[in-house]
Amino acid sequence: MIPAADAKSQLRKTMGFWDVLLFNIATVLGPRWIAAAGHNGTSSISLWAIAAVFFFVPGALVINELSSRFPEEGGLYVWAKEAFGPFHGFVAGWTYWIYTVFYFPGLLLASASMSAYVFGAHGAMLAQDRSFQIWCSLGLLAVAVVLNIIGLNIGKWLQNAGGVGTFVPLLILVIVAGLVVLHHGSVTHFTLRSMLPAWNWDTVNFWSQIAFAFTGLELVSAMSEEVRDPRRILPRGVFAAAALIAFIYIAGTFAVLALIPAAGIDPQSGVFSAISVGSMALRIGFVGILAAVLVTFGNAGGVGSTVAGIARVPFVVGIDRYLPSAFGKIHPKWKTPWISMLVQCALSGAFLLLSQINDSTRGAYQSLVDVAIILYFIPFLYMFAAVIKLGRRPDRASNPHAILVPGGQAGVWICGGLGFAVVLLGIVVSLIPPGDTSSRLFFLFKVTLATVGSILLGLVLYWRGARSKRTPTPA
Repeated sequence: MIPAADAKSQLRKTMGFWDVLLFNIATVLGPRWIAAAGHNGTSSISLWAIAAVFFFVPGALVINELSSRFPEEGGLYVWAKEAFGPFHGFVAGWTYWIYTVFYFPGLLLASASMSAYVFGAHGAMLAQDRSFQIWCSLGLLAVAVVLNIIGLNIGKWLQNAGGVGTFVPLLILVIVAGLVVLHHGSVTHFTLRSMLPAWNWDTVNFWSQIAFAFTGLELVSAMSEEVRDPRRILPRGVFAAAALIAFIYIAGTFAVLALIPAAGIDPQSGVFSAISVGSMALRIGFVGILAAVLVTFGNAGGVGSTVAGIARVPFVVGIDRYLPSAFGKIHPKWKTPWISMLVQCALSGAFLLLSQINDSTRGAYQSLVDVAIILYFIPFLYMFAAVIKLGRRPDRASNPHAILVPGGQAGVWICGGLGFAVVLLGIVVSLIPPGDTSSRLFFLFKVTLATVGSILLGLVLYWRGARSKRTPTPA
């Protein structure tokens, strides 16, 4: 086993521009967010635009500055530690990693529902079958973890397939909807007034999901030392992916609503219901099955890219000895942080099974999404605050490799401040149960308990690690 101190030097530089671009698409773009937006109604269209302008664009600019100034393995953990010290770096890194325990089950359940449409007419029924969802979810998780443990040079092809397999079906959706509207009209009447945000307590929980759907561009920065030329490739990959993702989210929501009324859209698998409806109307039913096959690969790639990126955070924290040192070791043959990935897989699988106890599939899915959003947004608070603090350092202007936020200090404050405010709002509204929740008090209890418990577990591990670092190692 390679010692933790030498582990980073053993990482392989395997990712080029197209790998980074497709990795970003696989990580950020999610058909389930378009389905959720369609279920929320036409007001989601304006929410996409608002989130893109006030969160997605500022976030991309901030990520490019921090990743070009500090191109080190660990990403958000490194940025928070650089700005605020080891304790805050750990909190950012821990919550960024532990969120996957809640995120993967929700992603996997949605992926299983979408994959069911491979079976054609029986897909809609199978998509609601709990046994199918659980076994399909565990299978997707196992494939993603095994391929990434074998090596990023192998795992990156899963991520690349994920980027293509996510974007192409949504492009098919937009084209099919356009043809259906041209020949048969839209089932939803779009007006400027109906597309404005609907400010009511029944839909307020969804606001955070819109912002969450635009996150993930920072993830590849956690793998900076595995990118061939990170200072040049990472910013290009971020900007190119951001443009494609913003377009397809807005166009895809229009398309889903043009094919199915909002009330009939399932928030997990609604995209593929819409493709099935549209392809049947055009008498090209095979297109729906093709899209489902593609998105099955896309979802596996999305899980794979998240496994690959997030696992690098506890790997670096393990090297710093704030987590057990096993996290900071890599596989002697495949040169990957395999222990981190296995722990991630085991915890996610356990929570996937626990989330199904005494709850409907949709209720379990929604509570997992909200816990994941809260935990995931905590390191984003650090990131937006870090760009402001680190922006005052004299080396910012003198760094020839830095891709800086435009506008000098004013631009940094605007981008950092906007991002921080949107993230803080997202955390608050995630605690507000959706309008169709059967027991709002129980929902709030579950979300709060899971969030606080996860953070406390991290703090215990930090204090244990800090104490061991202060204890002299016997000669």
